Amino acid sequence: MIAVLGECVADAFADRRPGELTELALRVLPGGGPANTAVALARLGTPTRFLGRLSGDVFGDLFRDHLVSSGVDLSASVRAAEPSTLAVAALDGQGQAAYSFHAEGTADWQWSPDELTGLGGASCLHTGSLALVREPGRDVVESFAAAAAGQATVSIDPNVRPSLAAREAYQVTRWCGIADILKLSEDDLTFLLPGEPMERACDTWHAAGARLIVVTRGASGALVSLEGARATVGAPRVRVVDTVGAGDAFTAGLLHHLSARGLLGGRLDGLDLDTATEAAAFAAQVAAMTCAVAGANPPWAYQLTDLDADHLADGA
Repeated sequence: MIAVLGECVADAFADRRPGELTELALRVLPGGGPANTAVALARLGTPTRFLGRLSGDVFGDLFRDHLVSSGVDLSASVRAAEPSTLAVAALDGQGQAAYSFHAEGTADWQWSPDELTGLGGASCLHTGSLALVREPGRDVVESFAAAAAGQATVSIDPNVRPSLAAREAYQVTRWCGIADILKLSEDDLTFLLPGEPMERACDTWHAAGARLIVVTRGASGALVSLEGARATVGAPRVRVVDTVGAGDAFTAGLLHHLSARGLLGGRLDGLDLDTATEAAAFAAQVAAMTCAVAGANPPWAYQLTDLDADHLADGA
């Protein structure tokens, strides 16, 4: 069992029809980095429990249906009185999303200590994103992760959102003191440590405590760093519809692969670089399939054999 702690966000995609001057249609899909990761894990076949604060509004109902239909256990989630967080996304010509957030006073950030009471036997806790940086709940989330480190593997993805949190809110070096796995994107790294070479940044965070660090690089693949020993993996060539949820799907693929090999539950003592690289290559495959469809819609396990069919192309 992997427990995922964090937010569930309503991703609203603008659809302005040609010639329409007075109306903007929004297509709303369930999203949010941690929730996307939980969905992807469950679809891959890993038992997954989501620890989230889900509103009782119409978006909260959408989140519950999406999570449950994907096989995610919601028994430890909270039914919250506050409204859901809304993110309005605009896609550029390459399918990259730029977000504007409506997040003040919403359900996702209002954690109290009595709402997070235990892992329930999970071998791994994954968290990060806005849940670790948004007040007032961020300290509760970090304390819970620190306590979990005594009994489970801890995975963190900063998944930075500069429009909602300043650089100093992302205390990645401190988080590495409790994290065994740090996964982040190249864009995250550029924001967090501007001008710092990727390998030097990895060494800094290894020294702070993270054993495995994976930096995703979009179409260029990913860098895998295990206590300073490094390798790279390529990205499958794919017809990109959009990149929404791809990083979260990568995280799920990485954790699923490590879990399937019995490597989660401790400090990754049995992990070697070859196995870590295999896990990252599998994760890149899962992310590629997510890019090939609209929105954060990661593949089910049975769909992974279709990679050489409709989803992938000979070109970039």
